[in-house]
Amino acid sequence: MSLRYDLHSHSLASDGTLSAKALVQRAARAGVTTLALTDHDTTDGVAEARQASRQADIRLIPGVEISVTWQRQTVHIVGLNLDVEHPGLQQGLMSLQAFRDWRAEEIGRRLEKAGITGLYPEARALARGRIVSRTHFAHALVARGLAKDVRSVFKKYLVPNKPGYVAGEWAELAAAVDWIRAAGGQAVVAHPARYSLTATKLKRLLGEFRECGGEGMEVISGSHSPDDMARMAAIARVSGMKASCGSDYHGPENPWIELGRLPELPAGLTPIWQDWVHAA
Repeated sequence: MSLRYDLHSHSLASDGTLSAKALVQRAARAGVTTLALTDHDTTDGVAEARQASRQADIRLIPGVEISVTWQRQTVHIVGLNLDVEHPGLQQGLMSLQAFRDWRAEEIGRRLEKAGITGLYPEARALARGRIVSRTHFAHALVARGLAKDVRSVFKKYLVPNKPGYVAGEWAELAAAVDWIRAAGGQAVVAHPARYSLTATKLKRLLGEFRECGGEGMEVISGSHSPDDMARMAAIARVSGMKASCGSDYHGPENPWIELGRLPELPAGLTPIWQDWVHAA
């Protein structure tokens, strides 16, 4: 049986719309053989996903997607093959969760000043896990008829210079990588083409990341175009970084991103899973 990897996905534990169990089951039906659950700044869904993976005969890679502030910009670092019980990792994630709690309340306060009252409780109700994210606010605004879809909400309300924007104050790059490595995991830069960095700035980010102990970058991503994938593959070859692939799946509401639809890694790359043991 050929192995099919999807190493970036989200559940209700953060801003996905499927339970961890349903996510695993959907991945198995899509032909994924190895799935990483990488919720934003939390590993709360891993236990449920692990149990579901045994029933669905799919390999579950425990993971997380850590929010990082690098040169005043938010970037995401995926941790794969983690010991989710590691105290250092959990302490770091708790600090990010505390900021997320404050940010969610602050978004609600800022939207209130803009005349959109009572939205925080609605966003909180949509978040069935620990994390209240901007996506939950977006769904609440769509439900009120204030925007046609989630993408429109972000452009109108939740990006810089819009009424509900709150700047992120996330982990330092070195700290995030340290948490992952201390928990026995591998650190990967998520969807690097999505940050719209210049070639020089992306090179600097990846260089600092490697100096911190980071190992890989997502070459294949649900948010990368074919041209993006080719460009990231070339960078990975030159830099010697390992390559990862992940849909960044959040739920069936976004049909343009689906589990199991990722192309194979381009030739000449070292996959992040090269040294993994493929035991059940």
